[in-house]
Amino acid sequence: MLQEIPEKYETKKVEEQVSQFWNETDAYRKTREGRKNGKKFYFVDGPPYTTGHIHMGTAWNKVIKDSILRYRSMNGDAVTDMPGWDMHGLPIEVKVEEKLGFKSKKDIETFGVGNFIQECKSFAIEKKGDMTEQFKALGVWMDWENPYMTLKDEYIEAAWWIIQKAHERSLLDEGKRVVNWCPRCETAIADSEVEYMDRDDDSIYVKFPVKNETDLYVVIWTTTPWTIPSNVAAAVHPEAEYVIVKATREDGKIERLVIGKESVPLIMKRGKYTSHEILETKKGADLQGLEYIAPLAAEVPTQAEMSHAVYPADYVSLDNTGIVHIAPGHGLDDFNVGTKYGLPIFCPVGSNGTYTKEAGKYARNEYQRSE
Repeated sequence: MLQEIPEKYETKKVEEQVSQFWNETDAYRKTREGRKNGKKFYFVDGPPYTTGHIHMGTAWNKVIKDSILRYRSMNGDAVTDMPGWDMHGLPIEVKVEEKLGFKSKKDIETFGVGNFIQECKSFAIEKKGDMTEQFKALGVWMDWENPYMTLKDEYIEAAWWIIQKAHERSLLDEGKRVVNWCPRCETAIADSEVEYMDRDDDSIYVKFPVKNETDLYVVIWTTTPWTIPSNVAAAVHPEAEYVIVKATREDGKIERLVIGKESVPLIMKRGKYTSHEILETKKGADLQGLEYIAPLAAEVPTQAEMSHAVYPADYVSLDNTGIVHIAPGHGLDDFNVGTKYGLPIFCPVGSNGTYTKEAGKYARNEYQRSE
């Protein structure tokens, strides 16, 4: 029957009519049943966290998936469409901590770990229900009555079963790696959980005294001064040109500096040197093995026990001095350099983000007392 097109398209009214029609006719179940003998098309949903209401990205994601599943179904495929929910882990815990007014991990211990876990489960299940209704309101067809949920024992046991099989086949390895870390939650976090912000921080130049030399320094520049207590090496670009510069300070003292050739004008100005002379030019690769003394050896005793030298790294840029310091315990690039050359993975930082007793004079008092 032909009907006159209304002047105004009332989206909410149309959605209600379509949803009512689907419910009254049991459209979803009958559609899947009618194609059960077709070509198998198996889909398991990548689960959203049950942390609250869905956001635009999640909605768009589900609409795209729904469109593909409908296309396959309309072509006669027997579609299996299992939705899923990520219901454990840090995002859920953080939401529950906010709800309970917790400020640190100690609050969880006081509240009781078992009680806290139950609160997290209740929260996740409640939000699953809310989000399911929102997805249904978008018109998404999935088997909402039979989702997989990561807090279910069978899901957790399946994960442990996989780990067990990997262990039995000697596929597991133990080692160190750099991970994102939350000092408040005192746990590792995924890349997707890292929140970025703009802030201004000081960058510094540091002179590393070359071993068995007088007034000869490898000059590094860093935007993370707090990692200097963890320094184990310095890195140069293997193909870049570096120079040894004889530079005169304002007080008349003469120093020899190892820096990138392009950096000479900048360093002479920022170091307030009155005059300079280039004594020698080398490729970065030629500096490999040049040993220096850790600048904080007196303050961090562990530093005095390690050897420190220059190593090549392709990622080093020629900004500022063209030389960066390497702290394998504090960054992925540094970690990779440390692993390549067998350097110590030194990280004197505790789970709450403060220096431990390994950091010497920089250790926080509570670590000095308790460790």
